[in-house]
Amino acid sequence: MNDTILAQLAPTGVLRAGINMSNFLLVNGRTVDGGPAGVSPSLAAAIAERLGVPVRYVPYPRPGELADDAGTGAWDIGLIGAEPQRAEKIAFTAAYAEIEATYLVPPGSPLATLADVDAPGIRIASAARAAYDLWLERNIRQAELRRAGGLDASFALFRDEGLEALAGLRPKLLTDQALMPGSRILDGAFMTVQQAVGTARANTEGAAFLRGFVEEAKASGLIASLIARHGVQGLSVAPPG
Repeated sequence: MNDTILAQLAPTGVLRAGINMSNFLLVNGRTVDGGPAGVSPSLAAAIAERLGVPVRYVPYPRPGELADDAGTGAWDIGLIGAEPQRAEKIAFTAAYAEIEATYLVPPGSPLATLADVDAPGIRIASAARAAYDLWLERNIRQAELRRAGGLDASFALFRDEGLEALAGLRPKLLTDQALMPGSRILDGAFMTVQQAVGTARANTEGAAFLRGFVEEAKASGLIASLIARHGVQGLSVAPPG
């Protein structure tokens, strides 16, 4: 292993992997010692194995907080959705997995298509600083975004204040739909969350190593095997970068 890559990605001799604990598709269990289990922790462990160092997970309750710590030395790699705003500080790989984001609308809603949602008088509940929330912030022109601190909190906001739409990841919206009889999930996706691996932008050789590792992991079937091993529904292997 190139000494520069090791110095950039494991300067303490351990690969410290920032993990977004709020993404239930990527972290869907706990290890016997209480650590995170799921696709993203398993992928971080595979990267550490390739580097020849141990892995240590650095958990974050929300992805925005993980992104805030980019370049501070709190983590060496971070596994979150790749978004332009985050890419200002983080060098991302191409996506290793994708998740559709769409809308849930309440019973009796006249909204029928994704395009219908971006209209005057429409209020959209969203989880603040989620990857899809950052996309909405850049792309919604007429509707009003109403943010809450997490996925469950955004559903509570949508339900309790009678908002016109709830933005979210399709698998989570299926769960929310069951809690609101008569609600509907709109067809299609307004965007696809690109789950990627990132490191500080200064780590140029480390970033190149990560890009190559992720492409190999997709092509070899490693990502598909991790999704199957953890029994995840709604997460797809991303196409080649």
